[in-house]
Amino acid sequence: MAAKPRFRKDAADTSAPTPAPAPASASDETHPVDQTLPPFKMFTSGLQHVAAMYAGVVAPPMIVGPAVGLNARDTAFLMGASLFTAGIATLLQTIGFWKIGARLPFVNGVSFAGVTPMVAIGRERGAEGISVIFGAIIVASVLGFVLTPYFSKLVRFFPPVVTGTVITLIGVSLLPVAFNWSQGGNATADDYGSMKNIGMAGLTLLIVLVLRKALRGFLQQIAILLGLVVGTLVAIPLNMTDFGAIKDAGLVGFPTPFHFGAPQFEIAAIVSMCIVMLVCMTESTADMLALGKIVDRPADERVIEGGLRADTLGSAISPFFNGFMCSAFAQNIGLVAMTKVRSRFVVAAGGAILILLGLCPVLASVIALVPLPVLGGAGIVLFGSVAASGIQTLATAALEKGENALIVAAAVGIGLIPIAAPQFYHAFPSDLLVVLDSGISTGCVVAIVLNLAFNHWGGKGSSARLLPQARVGE
Repeated sequence: MAAKPRFRKDAADTSAPTPAPAPASASDETHPVDQTLPPFKMFTSGLQHVAAMYAGVVAPPMIVGPAVGLNARDTAFLMGASLFTAGIATLLQTIGFWKIGARLPFVNGVSFAGVTPMVAIGRERGAEGISVIFGAIIVASVLGFVLTPYFSKLVRFFPPVVTGTVITLIGVSLLPVAFNWSQGGNATADDYGSMKNIGMAGLTLLIVLVLRKALRGFLQQIAILLGLVVGTLVAIPLNMTDFGAIKDAGLVGFPTPFHFGAPQFEIAAIVSMCIVMLVCMTESTADMLALGKIVDRPADERVIEGGLRADTLGSAISPFFNGFMCSAFAQNIGLVAMTKVRSRFVVAAGGAILILLGLCPVLASVIALVPLPVLGGAGIVLFGSVAASGIQTLATAALEKGENALIVAAAVGIGLIPIAAPQFYHAFPSDLLVVLDSGISTGCVVAIVLNLAFNHWGGKGSSARLLPQARVGE
């Protein structure tokens, strides 16, 4: 009976003063995504993100540069520009402004989806190819920015049965990259796939696992970075590190705007890069949904819209500084999942480091000292963590109901085709290969279409309750 008067006084007696609530601590008020870390932890955690994605950023310019006829010096310039623009795009995602940026620990860098069409454009046009590529990227990025509000509404078609499938495919699709690094990275090299390379990758993997088990606290969180450092130190006496890059690198170098000339605009190249942009937007949407699950801040329509705006704006800015199209780096999602460091400001610190590397070639060359087999050993854990997150999501997708299990089976099976049978689509037009060669994109499309067919168009609606709510509170 004593509880009743208290309830009535609190509910009805609005004239009585009520004590102000005790101030909550920063940890109670602030989501882990928005928390900051001490400077040293911020730097080392950000550096770990850079180490995980460095090879992925510099690989596309290493491929495209020679393909369009650039010499070694200009190709190195492209690599520095790619680091610089990746840093800008990452800051747009993590810090953001206005309605731009997902404001998640989201790393952006040069998209691999554009490598094949960019090489085709460059080979057809010779020395002017790089200017044509940059012009096509600018137009495709501006169009993508305009389409973002409409594209982001697709989030309602990503229930757990779809997101879990796509997240799993992201991890599985990245594992061959780690395997390639573990073998040496260059299939034409004499030591590609040698016991020495694979042994170094295995040793690095073992080091990372031991460090994760033995260490505690912050040191456990940077186990990947420590594993890369230890692996690199072990590789030095084995002559697996190349110090030549440091000797040839300059102390300061700025990516001069339009270093290769003014951009040129050709319809065929623009159409090709527009297709690449749609692929990048699809993959980034899937990556944001995956990251939202991992950091416990689900990506709704507003978050995805901001993230896609940052993607497309970063891509539009990149050609001005001689960079390529930017999109999400899924390998860093695995790093977030493994380390449990969810602060977006840590990734922003990584973006600042990328910009510094782009302005200081000698620092960039220090990061490049990490042998690819060492990076491959750590990558197995990183990319496997992404696949594990997808499996966890699928565990909540009610696979025993309706045809959800069939949706997963078909989408995963089709998404694995580019991995299991890389030449499967060799007879298809090159423009279609931009989509078909990405297991993430094809698996995502198949999962969405089958979910609509089995759970919506048929009138069952069995997964309707699983759909994420968009724009909560608006």
